[in-house]
Amino acid sequence: MKMSKLLKSMITVGIAAVFAASLAACSGSSSNSGAAAATVNGVSIPESDITKTIESVRTQSGLDTEEAWGQFLVSNKMTPESVREQIIDSYVNQELIKSGAAELGVSVDSSEVDTYVDSMKANFGDDDAWKEALQQAGFTEESYRESIETSLLQQKISAHFEESAEVTDADVLESAKMYASYYDGAKRSSHILFDAGDEATAADVLEKIKSGELDFADAAKQYSKDSSAEKGGDVGWDRMTTFVTEYQDALDGLEVDQVSDLVTSQYGIHIIKCTEVFTAPAELTSLDQLPADFQETFKSMAASTKASTAYQEWLEKLKESADIQINDMPSDAPYNIDLTKYQQAAESASAASASAESANTESASAESASAESASAESASAEAASAESASAESASASSASAESSSGN
Repeated sequence: MKMSKLLKSMITVGIAAVFAASLAACSGSSSNSGAAAATVNGVSIPESDITKTIESVRTQSGLDTEEAWGQFLVSNKMTPESVREQIIDSYVNQELIKSGAAELGVSVDSSEVDTYVDSMKANFGDDDAWKEALQQAGFTEESYRESIETSLLQQKISAHFEESAEVTDADVLESAKMYASYYDGAKRSSHILFDAGDEATAADVLEKIKSGELDFADAAKQYSKDSSAEKGGDVGWDRMTTFVTEYQDALDGLEVDQVSDLVTSQYGIHIIKCTEVFTAPAELTSLDQLPADFQETFKSMAASTKASTAYQEWLEKLKESADIQINDMPSDAPYNIDLTKYQQAAESASAASASAESANTESASAESASAESASAESASAEAASAESASAESASASSASAESSSGN
């Protein structure tokens, strides 16, 4: 679990999470000396960093051998060159983000990095356990801090664009049309929470509620131990939060205004009331057809979409105006292998699969034709038998008639 938390904190850029993790871990791990894979506005990206990142990916993914690496590349329609290009692109993006953030007035203080790193470090027993976790994740203390700083910077830039995004009702409605069906059947509920040992009080309150002697919301305010008590026990929509299994199962069995029996969970004893059920309209033409909570959710989705678009456009403009020079891949790069035999193997396997499929199809077709032929022969035989029987019958009738005539 602790290792998982550390890995989840890694910067998420690049073509995939595994590339991103390696990129973060290797960032800043070597000096700018040696051959440059690329330069961004005069800033060098060392070839050694690119190589370390790709080799780290291979190690973490179990692709250390040439065979495993070759099969992976071919099956994913990649080449050593394309992998290198994408890793370089990730480094380029990082450099542009760092330089472009200042123009937006966005920055990350070292104290923010300290706070985040300390919160992660607190999950480990001591410094040795922390250092071991960093090493297993492919980090040094310095590279981990750098990755967190870049990640926080990206988060702030995204927040900048989200805050400045102008979202109209039309944008929200468009978002709602895409996702409203997900909320179909959603249920809103309120509950009254009692301590686990207070079953007698819970049963008494439940009886009074069901008899109409006590209003549910008033009972929640008076008896509930949950923070929702001041809101009459309202805990919102089930599609917008996650309830414990016992609670959700009980809610699933309730219709609007129905009240459950006593429900026990790890939190205590619940009395649950279903207060609303949402049915998605067949045609959504107005936001008024949606509960206010859903409208806010769709508004947030629309804002995120606009912010993401603005972010990508901003990054593309930085790329277009930047002086980016990418050098050729070194022929002796350890990840640069000849893919010929792996491509041939993949083609042979594909051909064999196609041949087998064709054979199966032909076999099925032959069986069908054989069945049809047998059916036709059977029908012909039956027809011939019928004709013969008919002829015999006619002959017998004729003979009988002649005999009668002779008599």
